[in-house]
Amino acid sequence: MSSSSNDSHGIIRPSRWVEYYSALLPDFAPVLDLACGGGRHARLLAAQNRRIFAVDRDLSAISALDGLPGVETACLDLEAGDWPLAGRRFAGIVVTNYLWRPRLPDLLATLAPGGVLIYETFMDGNAAYGKPSNPEFLLRPGELRAVATAAGLEEIACFEGYAGEPKPCVRQAIVARRPI
Repeated sequence: MSSSSNDSHGIIRPSRWVEYYSALLPDFAPVLDLACGGGRHARLLAAQNRRIFAVDRDLSAISALDGLPGVETACLDLEAGDWPLAGRRFAGIVVTNYLWRPRLPDLLATLAPGGVLIYETFMDGNAAYGKPSNPEFLLRPGELRAVATAAGLEEIACFEGYAGEPKPCVRQAIVARRPI
């Protein structure tokens, strides 16, 4: 499954990985869309009548979500200072095309019992196809699986390797659940 593609109007479509596995997210409980950018996944999940907390450090990007029913937004810097989501719990977490390793344990600690993580981003080998190419922003082989296991999550699905859509890249993705 690929990350995303543009429709005929230039709008970035949701990741097929997120589309497919979003059905596993618990109903009627808050879902975090971390580093949401313009909100392609917040829109998808809001259309499924989910409550979304969409977070990004780019205020202009998340302002496009203002007034969307079921979506709360916050402009937060996830990489500096104290973890801004400390004490919060989410029934689901969606992350795509974002990696900041120092915060992975903090992020996974916000996943409530029974909650589902859907995570997809680039990995080693992606430099052959373009950006990102900096190893700091590329997962190592098996890294998402190891991080999820260390956090006590149970793997539902995992993908690692070449993806041809929306453009050639090397990706890693996981869906995992925190036991009740």
